[in-house]
Amino acid sequence: MIKDIAVSAIQDKKGREITILDLSKVDGAPTGQFIICTGKSTTQVSAIADSVREEIQKQTGEKPINYDGYRNSQWIVIDYGDTMVHVFLPETRAFYRLEELWNDAETIRIADEE
Repeated sequence: MIKDIAVSAIQDKKGREITILDLSKVDGAPTGQFIICTGKSTTQVSAIADSVREEIQKQTGEKPINYDGYRNSQWIVIDYGDTMVHVFLPETRAFYRLEELWNDAETIRIADEE
C-alpha cells in the first residue's frame, strides 16, 4: 500500500524515472524495497518528498521512522521500515547508482507520465 501511495505522490509532483527495487529476497538488504525517483531541482526534490510523506500519513496514518536530506535537497531518503523512498537530483542519482549497487534485486520501472 505504501508503495502505491508513494508512486502516486511522486507522479503528482512530476517526479521522473521511478524505479522500484524489490530487495525482499536479497541477503543483507537494509529494507524490503526501495522506491527511487528523480526531481529536476532541489525545490522539486523537496516537494516530491513532502508529497510522499503527506499522502502516506493522510491515507494510512503512518509517519516515517526517519528521513534525511532536506538540508541540501540533493537526495532525500524517507524510511518507512520495509520501504525506503529515495528522491534524487539527476547527478546525485547517477553518482550513487543504487540500481547498480542492488542489481540482484527485482527491478520495476514505472513509465514517466507526460
